[in-house]
Amino acid sequence: MVVGTKPLYIKVHPSDNTAIVVNDRGVEQGARFDSGIEAIEKIPQGHKIALETVEAGGMIRRYDEIIGYAVKRIEKGSWIKESMLTLPTPPSLENLDIGTNIKEILIEPTKRTFKGFRNSNGTVGTKNILGITTSVQCVVGVLEYAVEKIKKQLLPLYENVDDVVALKHAYGCGVAIQAEDADIPIRTITNLSTHPNFGGEVMVVGLGCEKLQASVITDDAKNILLLQEKTGFQNMVESILEMAEEKLKKLNVRKREDCPISDLVIGVQCGGSDAFSGVTANPAVGYASDLFIKAGATVLFSEVTEVRDAIHLLTPRAINDQVGKALIREMKWYDDYLAKGSADRSANPTPGNKRGGLSNIVEKALGSVVKSGTSPIVDVLAPGEKVRQKGLVFAATPASDFVCGTLQAASGIHLQVFTTGRGTPYNLPVVPVLKVSTRSSLKKEWHDLIDLDAGTIATGEETLEEVGQKIFESIIRIASGEEKTWGDHWGITNDLTLFNPAPIT
Repeated sequence: MVVGTKPLYIKVHPSDNTAIVVNDRGVEQGARFDSGIEAIEKIPQGHKIALETVEAGGMIRRYDEIIGYAVKRIEKGSWIKESMLTLPTPPSLENLDIGTNIKEILIEPTKRTFKGFRNSNGTVGTKNILGITTSVQCVVGVLEYAVEKIKKQLLPLYENVDDVVALKHAYGCGVAIQAEDADIPIRTITNLSTHPNFGGEVMVVGLGCEKLQASVITDDAKNILLLQEKTGFQNMVESILEMAEEKLKKLNVRKREDCPISDLVIGVQCGGSDAFSGVTANPAVGYASDLFIKAGATVLFSEVTEVRDAIHLLTPRAINDQVGKALIREMKWYDDYLAKGSADRSANPTPGNKRGGLSNIVEKALGSVVKSGTSPIVDVLAPGEKVRQKGLVFAATPASDFVCGTLQAASGIHLQVFTTGRGTPYNLPVVPVLKVSTRSSLKKEWHDLIDLDAGTIATGEETLEEVGQKIFESIIRIASGEEKTWGDHWGITNDLTLFNPAPIT
């Protein structure tokens, strides 16, 4: 829907002294809002209008939080640009409240189910995929050649198997394998190899001389194939096809059956965010998150740099002191990590985020964390750790779309909900990515890439709860194989991207 000529803005909280413009083409100078405020200059869609005059050094508030201080006097009705604000000091990690704002979530028994693939270890898959893990970049070319042959020659013979995926990466050799933090990429690769969508069938292709030996990924020699033990390229490829067919035969026996939705693990992430993210798509995802948690399922939210400036809103939701301290631990680790690289939080947001109306990381963080809903935080995962508890979990990851997606997949998500205001065709090879637009105009422009539109919340066509319910229902249909995301429909995927803070030698 194209918002008409009537000037509209969204003010999040009564104490806010700024609001964002809703109109698709922004508003012109002289536009008068129903509140009586007049725009004294042209203001683009999603950008902030000053609801009152703010003197130099004065606070700019959005979400009932300080997002910056005025560099100079800002007149009422003017466009608040990034250059007009200085960043506030980040919340101190000392003396944060822990467990003081816990909303009781009662698990409600439900008859709702989804059609999943049960695994012998008690987990459930939402796809039936042969995942072939690499131990080193050296083997990727050979494996890609083999996978193409597998898809053409073998996969059509096994109709119950959805896909064959090569888990390729740039790690494995020339790395300080015993260094501090090398455990992050190693456990990520290892945990990816046993993702629930692979049905317990592990297959690792290695070279033989690499630092990350295939035996570290799996201790079962029957699941390992080393290229240096083969005689020539054709023999390498034939050996990969032979092992793959053994796995495909076993996977083909799997059938979908009714599983409780409490078995689902959902990841939430945002990318290409804009000023609407925190008032349309992200709150709707938060509502859906609460619905899944009430049903006994698990939801992961992440992106440390987009949580750090809102940490004071999250530790009060920690279920106990241990979880609260773990949240603080991950924030502190990332503070130190950025400091080592002479970077700071101002490196985020991106140019696209700013064009979408986000002035700084504080504003971005406040809009990002609402994806987590209102449920208590029951656990904290270090990067790449497997899920171990049902409920709302913070899985520490960088904010990078590809790195966050890779780490959430390693943690065991079945599906990722990805909100975007600027647009991205991003998709993961292991799990489907349900993309939700923050603006209706993006859904209209990218009608065959965006799955759901949350921009209707801004225009008043739908409520936050209605869109959240749509997201909830869509997730269940996708998990059941009854509906495909656009990304899966087109078969597009992005490379898995490891987080490796350890040295490369």
